Amino acid sequence: MLRKQITDNYSVSDQISLANIETLSQLGITLIICNRPDNEEEGQLSFAEVEALAKEKNMNAVHIPFTGGQMQPSDVEAFKAVIKGGDNIHAYCRTGNRSSIIWQAATETSSTTPSDDMTFDVVIVGAGTAGISTAASLLKRKPDLSICLIDPATNHFYQPGWTLVGGGVFKAESTRRNMSDVIPKGTKWLKESVKTFHPNDNKVTLENGHHIGYQYLVVAAGIKLNWDAIEGLSETLGRNGVTSNYRYDLAPYTWELSQNLKDGKAIFTQPPMPIKCAGAPQKAMYLSCDHWFKQDTLNNIDVSFYNAGGVLFGVAEYVPALQSYIEKYQITTNFNHNLVKVDGPNKRAYFAAKDENGQPTIVEADFDMLHVCPPQSAPDFIRNSPLVDDAGWVNVDKETLQHTAFDNIWSLGDVANTPNAKTMAAVRKQAPVVAQNIVDALQGHSIRAIYDGYGSCPLTVEKGKIVLAEFGYGGTLMPTFPNWLNNGTKATRLAWILKEDLLPPFYWHGMLKGYEWFVSPKMRK
Repeated sequence: MLRKQITDNYSVSDQISLANIETLSQLGITLIICNRPDNEEEGQLSFAEVEALAKEKNMNAVHIPFTGGQMQPSDVEAFKAVIKGGDNIHAYCRTGNRSSIIWQAATETSSTTPSDDMTFDVVIVGAGTAGISTAASLLKRKPDLSICLIDPATNHFYQPGWTLVGGGVFKAESTRRNMSDVIPKGTKWLKESVKTFHPNDNKVTLENGHHIGYQYLVVAAGIKLNWDAIEGLSETLGRNGVTSNYRYDLAPYTWELSQNLKDGKAIFTQPPMPIKCAGAPQKAMYLSCDHWFKQDTLNNIDVSFYNAGGVLFGVAEYVPALQSYIEKYQITTNFNHNLVKVDGPNKRAYFAAKDENGQPTIVEADFDMLHVCPPQSAPDFIRNSPLVDDAGWVNVDKETLQHTAFDNIWSLGDVANTPNAKTMAAVRKQAPVVAQNIVDALQGHSIRAIYDGYGSCPLTVEKGKIVLAEFGYGGTLMPTFPNWLNNGTKATRLAWILKEDLLPPFYWHGMLKGYEWFVSPKMRK
């Protein structure tokens, strides 16, 4: 048991044993809270066993289980009720992370309580990278704007860092901040969920039934990771060798699996497009292979890449560099293979493919380690709204990011239907465009700021080197640096330094604060 003291009266840890309960009793703990579902992994101590021994030691025990990344408001309310008036409380889950997060959610007090008559100059749906960056850029241009950010999340994550967490370079905790700490000053934060939109009435309806009015609306709701679209996946994530760098709580497990695998079969998957950061599935694979290569175990590991698409990377100029690493790491590539089912206990993966006659077939593969990238779509409340195209993404002009049907609505980030790579670097370029166009609209000026489709994918091909793919609409190469300084079609040390050392502080202290270094919006003439 690795016990971490959060406050004088609250501590958390990973999974406890019966012996640990005796230790907690000696430490004066009066209440034990379990945040793990039973049978989450093989050999896990059941809550009933914990509760029985705790009772013998004159301690209370309460079960508030939830799966990592899927904490519900009802869980938080139950937790609040249990800890109210309590002292000397200890909570645990698989790693201690869930028990820390639910404590933060239960003790968070900085959000605003909505009422039916709230109206703002600008309402932003989503407080991820796109939403916060846009709010900050708006306030840089017009500090007196009344802006409301709507998002139920308690935490804000630097998601590009999860690749390096899975590669053993970053600790997961370094990629997380309390949401209250990153909301721009002067902005109202409603810690609520949006139910639907009423664009003709300039209102959004929240899940609690309240209505929020706006003069201008920004939709930055992100993307939905559809784990349940793959049969059996949700039940086995985080155990049985199944992991994903697409989740905060699972990225450390990727590194754990990479360290422990000495021989066997490792599979990495990629679903149909569009997905958030199209290079991320490969990044996980290359960093794991680099570790095995340096540990001299790679020859004992059969590595396979199963891609639902037909090519290694969508921009041809970067493929030769990536292919050289495919060959270096002896990776077997399987294109047009889409993961449809995972049998975790028996460690088998099932892929939809076509046989030599072009007929649909299912391909089975054994694994010791399976890294999954889930299918992705717009969130349900977006897909069911009047703002979307036929595919369910918010319908905008790809340059101005203004809605095609409602002039006072903009959208950016993963949820917009712009035909660019869905990356943080794209948002960095998009936020100033949206901010400038909204301010111009407020002042009665014409809309002139345009987005050129820029996106960046730093492909971590080994620890210490990155292929820095930068491109715009149509796959046009758009390198930030001159070729003599950094050739983006090759693996370079400079690109690694940029990702590991420079981009994280730039994100927290620059991008989320409205500083638009190197991304001033282009203007139509």
